[in-house]
Amino acid sequence: MDIDLARAWVQAIAAAVDQRKDHLTQLDSAIGDADHGVNMHRGFSAVTTALDGTDPDTVGALLVKVGTTLVSSIGGASGPLYGSAFRAIGKMLDAPRATPQEFAHALAPGLDAIRKLGAATPGDKTMIDAYTPALAAFQQQAHAGADLAAAALAAADAAEDGLRATTPLQARKGRASYLGARSIGHPDPGAASTALIFRALAETAVAR
Repeated sequence: MDIDLARAWVQAIAAAVDQRKDHLTQLDSAIGDADHGVNMHRGFSAVTTALDGTDPDTVGALLVKVGTTLVSSIGGASGPLYGSAFRAIGKMLDAPRATPQEFAHALAPGLDAIRKLGAATPGDKTMIDAYTPALAAFQQQAHAGADLAAAALAAADAAEDGLRATTPLQARKGRASYLGARSIGHPDPGAASTALIFRALAETAVAR
């Protein structure tokens, strides 16, 4: 992971969110406030604008900028959660380039930041259910010597499996938890956007 790849990853997230914003909103309309797609689109549009005017000298500086922008521009819970995750990841990457192993190590504090802020655990039907298996898959591949693309592909597949696994769950955190058993049968929108972020990483890394 270098600065150019990190920038391309974030641009790919923004493009994917733009393409999928209506789908994310549809998911959120079933069990949430029907604003997840709109909020994510607003946030990553702001990120794209913010990065256009910056020339960071480390991968971490770029990702911290992403996180800070998300916190200030996304409404609801998504801004603080994703913003804190990107800032936590960035703070671990104080160099112009990171190995797959170093990036795997940095992804862990991102998950910890979401857990701390959202007080969620696996099985609560949140973005944690996509991030947790994605992190485990990335770490496994990276520590086995895989390159970034292979590790990211494994993480994206695991995140999407985690997303699908939220469908039969009853939500125990967030707005969806107010629905009780009525939240069963719907995939979690936060897990969907998390899977989108990891898929964007994989596609960007493969393209390099």
